[in-house]
Amino acid sequence: MPVRILEVGPDQLPLYGTVPSAFRVEAILQVQEADGGLGGLILREELVAAPYVKDYDVYETPAHWAARFDVASWAFFIASDDGQAVGAAAVAVDTPGVHMLEGRSDLAVLWDIRVHPERRGEGIGTALFGRAAGWARGRGCRELKIETQNTNVRACRFYAARGCRLGAIVRRAYREPEIAHEAMLLWYLDLLP
Repeated sequence: MPVRILEVGPDQLPLYGTVPSAFRVEAILQVQEADGGLGGLILREELVAAPYVKDYDVYETPAHWAARFDVASWAFFIASDDGQAVGAAAVAVDTPGVHMLEGRSDLAVLWDIRVHPERRGEGIGTALFGRAAGWARGRGCRELKIETQNTNVRACRFYAARGCRLGAIVRRAYREPEIAHEAMLLWYLDLLP
């Protein structure tokens, strides 16, 4: 039986959270200034000296989203293979307090996307991304905004391959000491012609 993408309610966030968000960091996109920044910023891929695992769920798990935000207008998708959650995605729209939405009603944020490590490379992430973008487009959103970091090179390549464009690089975006060295990368996908 093929993997099915199911839209679920926030009551399924505990199941959503069973899909690990962790990934191995083996390279980083180093942000370098050209001409003191006047010539723009350049991203150069460099191997890290000591590869490590980064897990977004250390900072906040899906089970906490509903307590922190009004998720009534959000969409949650679970990729299911024979009843097992093998991937998941969340899209936020029209939610006060979510700064990533910039107060816009025509912007959606791909809040999260994850695929079980043993199932990566099978097209599950592509299917989830397509479903999330289609859902946002169906609600009249003009753009889909995605945040990642320069430590997630695989995600950056994934978004670029799906037509997203890098719209911003924010150095010093994170205050937590263990990730303060990371740069925020904001990707955008045009949803309407």
